[in-house]
Order: sequence, then C-alpha cells, then structure tokens
Amino acid sequence: MTKKISILFIDDDQIECIKIDRVIKKLDLPHKITKAKNGEKAFKILNTKKNIPDLILLDLNMSKMNGIEFLTKLKKDDVLCCIPTVIVTTSQNKQDLLDCYKAGVSGYIIKPLRYSEYVSKMQTVLSYWSENELMKLN
Repeated sequence: MTKKISILFIDDDQIECIKIDRVIKKLDLPHKITKAKNGEKAFKILNTKKNIPDLILLDLNMSKMNGIEFLTKLKKDDVLCCIPTVIVTTSQNKQDLLDCYKAGVSGYIIKPLRYSEYVSKMQTVLSYWSENELMKLN
C-alpha cells in the first residue's frame, strides 16, 4: 500500500504543473501536492515551518531563483536540509547534474518528451519515496 506523502512541486511551467496533477490522478495516488512557481515562492511556503513536505520535486531552470540556488539554500537550513529533493528537469548538462549532487540532491530525473515515459518515471520516483524508511518517521 502506498503511504500518502506531501510533495512540494517547484516549477514555473504551467504545463508541468498540470502534468504532475494528471500523473497523480492517473496513478490514483493519495499524495498531496503543493505547488510553487519558483524557489522564492517555495521558501515562503517552507519558512512557515508548518506542513513541511515529505518530498520536493524541483525544476532547475526557473526565474528569480533557479533550482541549484534553491537547493543550496535549502541544504543550509537546519530544519529543511533533510527533505529529500529530486530534480525533474529537461537539462542534460553534465555540469548541472554534478552541481546538484554536490549540493545534496536526492535524485536527478530528465523529463522525457513522451507523456507515457513521464508517467512511468514519476511513478517510480513517487513509489520509491512513499515506501522509503525516512517517510515512516513522519
């Protein structure tokens, strides 16, 4: 049985926000999704220290605060640093990948062009994190 987890989805692309909602619905998952259009808005949500998400899904290429800047700031916060954060991006740049892992990312997923592949990748990521032992502590 899939444990219900709360997810902070950070992406400035409205189509990506629609896609994640469709994936959750298609897979009939109980997860709660909160969305933020960029890193600054995400920190406004996180800084309340209420309803801290179990998982963050983060795009790299965003205005105001990009994904690497967000991740670097997140990992410096004593309360928020342990939130598993998975990059979901179109960037296939090896330096982006290395920078994310150096900053403490939990995973790096490249968004596929085909929706069916996107569903499959997201199902794998969400299934893993809903069953991860860290989630059982909450």
